[in-house]
Amino acid sequence: MPSSLSVVVPVLNEFEQIADCLASLAPLRQSGVEIILVDGGSTDGTVELATSQVDQLICSSMGRALQMNAGAARSSAEYLLFLHVDTRLPEGFTYHWLEGASWGFFPVRLSGKHWLLRVVEQAMSWRSRLSGIATGDQALFVRRDLFEQLDGFPDISLMEDVAFSRELKRVARPTVLGAPVVTSSRRWEQRGIFKTVLQMWCFRLAYAVGVSPQFLLRRYYPQ
Repeated sequence: MPSSLSVVVPVLNEFEQIADCLASLAPLRQSGVEIILVDGGSTDGTVELATSQVDQLICSSMGRALQMNAGAARSSAEYLLFLHVDTRLPEGFTYHWLEGASWGFFPVRLSGKHWLLRVVEQAMSWRSRLSGIATGDQALFVRRDLFEQLDGFPDISLMEDVAFSRELKRVARPTVLGAPVVTSSRRWEQRGIFKTVLQMWCFRLAYAVGVSPQFLLRRYYPQ
């Protein structure tokens, strides 16, 4: 009998984080939730470490949108939930939380202790509630038939979550769950909190006015 929920986790060279991520998903897997790991070409042992802890391990071309679509294509569950490797679902979460929703996401809490991160996480959660636009850190979930109706995530290099949320919004209002996911604050701590917030808003504005995701990707991951 197909699972009611598949959790799709795209990864690329996440050896240091994958064990903790999959350990956090083990109770869900034991309850019948399908865990699908989609690897984009890891060379650091991620695949070998994860093989025994997932229901499906898929090798895909690199690219988060491509990887998430590949995972969705191999699932037969009623709901799909897309989870970043450094994001943790709320304690006690079950697929029943999603029943009746067409699509939606979670508010977010950042893992660090700096007081500015509390401001950032509140701003992120309120921005997503008001705009109806989710980012990948917020564990976007969607009913399978709606995902297929919209042909999944657009094949773009960055902002695939924003673009897909826009398409979903045209069909149905999002359901924002009450309990937050916890996502790693390492990006803010390593790059600087103010600098990271400014960069993210600049990227969103640039994308909104038509700057290509490929150009933004080169700016986000400079060589």
